[in-house]
Amino acid sequence: MRYYLDAEFNGFGGALISIALVPESEGSAPFYGAIECRDPTPWVAAHVLPALDVQPISYDELQWAFADYLSADPEPVLVADWPEDIVHAARLLVTDDGRRLIISAVRFELAEVVNFSTAELSHVPHNAYHDAVALRTFCMARRHIATK
Repeated sequence: MRYYLDAEFNGFGGALISIALVPESEGSAPFYGAIECRDPTPWVAAHVLPALDVQPISYDELQWAFADYLSADPEPVLVADWPEDIVHAARLLVTDDGRRLIISAVRFELAEVVNFSTAELSHVPHNAYHDAVALRTFCMARRHIATK
């Protein structure tokens, strides 16, 4: 199944703060988790942290929850609008001791997102879950138009 991915992080190249996967199938449960951001940039403190609506957990807990969520799908495809979202998702699958968490093969896809703006399309901009929902809506509408 395809999952629309969004991550929030502490500035460009910064540490992960939150991550969401929203399945293509609207009836399927999403994944959304966050970790504590100890030294946020001023922009992140003003825009991202106030938009979190989930209790932060440890990075290890987030890793295991993320892998557990993906393990139910034999062929997950994670679709993102930004390369760094993919980087953070992939890093979640590697433990501190350099081992890969065991899940099925996972594919990553960087979506073509001309005219996509989470600031305009997300119900709660800078919230990974709501931004992933906006990405799913945008991509599915484009696919629908392309199949007509």
